[in-house]
Amino acid sequence: MLKKPVKKAVIPAAGLGTRFLPATKAIPKEMLPIVDIPTIQYIVEEAVESGIEEILIITNSNKHCMENHFDKNYELEARLLESGKQEEADMINRIASMANIYYVRQKEPKGLGHAILCAKSFIGRDPFAVLLGDDVVINENGEPALKQLINAYEKIGASVVGVQQVPEDQVHKYGIVAPSLHQIAGASRLKKLYDMVEKPKTEDAPSNLAVLGRYVLKPEIFDYLETQGAGAGGEIQLTDAIKRLMYTQTVYAYDFEGVRYDVGDKFGFIKATVDFALKREDLREPVTRYIKELAESL
Repeated sequence: MLKKPVKKAVIPAAGLGTRFLPATKAIPKEMLPIVDIPTIQYIVEEAVESGIEEILIITNSNKHCMENHFDKNYELEARLLESGKQEEADMINRIASMANIYYVRQKEPKGLGHAILCAKSFIGRDPFAVLLGDDVVINENGEPALKQLINAYEKIGASVVGVQQVPEDQVHKYGIVAPSLHQIAGASRLKKLYDMVEKPKTEDAPSNLAVLGRYVLKPEIFDYLETQGAGAGGEIQLTDAIKRLMYTQTVYAYDFEGVRYDVGDKFGFIKATVDFALKREDLREPVTRYIKELAESL
């Protein structure tokens, strides 16, 4: 049977962003900028660069500005053109034309698994990608993280979760996978899974390979999400549904390449801002000079 291509993606963005209060009282955390680009835009760009054509963003009632960001703004474009700012006008027009983006609200904060379940009608019986907005991944010398997972899916025809190693003292923050020791021929980064544990204690973690915000899932996951009870934190966990899926289908982990920034964490957000600024031609020199001056004063 021919495998359907992965052309749809879901981006859960209904969280309250409490770790970034008071900023997120009025601004969605996904709209907080890394230098001058909202984090959600980096996620959408990765999806588009990976071949995704249709994107569903799961939101809540307080995230209108995120929808506006990916919409046309004729008045702003006209004013930019009148001022001779063609480059800026082209930029905001490109943002509105990146992909077909749709929105649905998660009416109750019941967890990531419930948020994904909200996409069932949009996905239908197609394989699909999931990108979490707290993880920005940059792979400057290769393919985007999601594209690497899609390539793996096309090779094996099974659900794939994206993983990377994390320090052992950090495993309690993540879903941790238990990979098989069996090596898949010609795919050193691909491992068959036999278990997943959501936010385990350090001593209970089966490995230090953490699920880091990228998935390619077969549509059968919805059959399990619909009957999934509350798990860690009293929420419906995607990890728990994937574990149940593993009883009937093989699920794999892919150790993707790229530098991952946890922009849902304050230090991770600051680190991303500094690193991205240093890569900008217009900012590299003054930022470098300031860092050196600051280091000398410490």
